[in-house]
Amino acid sequence: MEFANVFGSLAGTLTTVAFLPQAIKTWKTRSAGDISLGMFTLFAAGVFLWIVYGIGIGSVPVIIANTITFVLAVTILVFKIKYK
Repeated sequence: MEFANVFGSLAGTLTTVAFLPQAIKTWKTRSAGDISLGMFTLFAAGVFLWIVYGIGIGSVPVIIANTITFVLAVTILVFKIKYK
């Protein structure tokens, strides 16, 4: 694996794992009152565009990290709507 992909994979892993505590907390507490619906909607849209970009440039680390982040962000959005 080339140098840039190693750092890309590490960066993607860290930023993706950062969403796990929020998703777990929201699921456990069944509360999403402090989460901004607008922010997470825009964030999820941006992450989706990163996936498209990653596909366009053929970057596996960008595609994988952003796909996982997108799933977590959409999960938090679903919790936000469900636990309103």
